[in-house]
Amino acid sequence: MNSAVPLTPIVHPDRGELTIEALLRALADPVRLAIVRQVANTEGEVACGAFDVPVTKSTLTHHLGILRQAGVLASRQDGTTRYNSLRRNDLDVVFPGLLDAVLAAPHNA
Repeated sequence: MNSAVPLTPIVHPDRGELTIEALLRALADPVRLAIVRQVANTEGEVACGAFDVPVTKSTLTHHLGILRQAGVLASRQDGTTRYNSLRRNDLDVVFPGLLDAVLAAPHNA
């Protein structure tokens, strides 16, 4: 008998569902912006536990959910690990140049 609890499916908005309001609201938080910058500076995916942010695991999970719901990040589950990647192609099609401008903006490291 398998007593494992089934994982909640990961839901992402379709490209046509992305809105500038949700995107800007998600990127307005300094922790979420730091997460996006970390993902953008990697070649592939980033495991949830690999982010360097000053928040608890549960708060990080909350921030990742907001970024996923806004369409900024895509997530996939592999066993007990969740991997995150930037939805750059979708964001560049819907909001041309916006992501590059956000990532190029000066920030406190």
